[in-house]
Amino acid sequence: MVSLDQKTLDVYVVDDDASLLRSTRRLLDAAGWNVEVFTDPSAFLQRASIRHPDVAVIDILMPDMNGLEVQKRLRSVSPSTRVIVLTSKDDPSVRTTAMNAGASAFFVKGIDNKEFLAGIKTAADSKK
Repeated sequence: MVSLDQKTLDVYVVDDDASLLRSTRRLLDAAGWNVEVFTDPSAFLQRASIRHPDVAVIDILMPDMNGLEVQKRLRSVSPSTRVIVLTSKDDPSVRTTAMNAGASAFFVKGIDNKEFLAGIKTAADSKK
């Protein structure tokens, strides 16, 4: 039973890799969170501007708009949403830019599930 002061997290994931989205959705669903996934950054931003998710997990390397631009635009449409970067390439300059822009965490794909879930929970908790 969930107490009145606990709320189910709303977590949105944006990545151009459909198989990663499926596996991430399963993981986050199993954690009991409300999950929405997006392959299109513009659709993600439009939905986030209406629903204001607790946490957004954003890929960096996407064809139409890179994750740093998505993060910047998200700050305008949903400033309370915490950002977690999940990318395939650990580029120190990208990591620094994302973190300086307010990302709560920066993870490289293949991260341990428990560490990833803990990062999302920590990001959501920092919103309170």
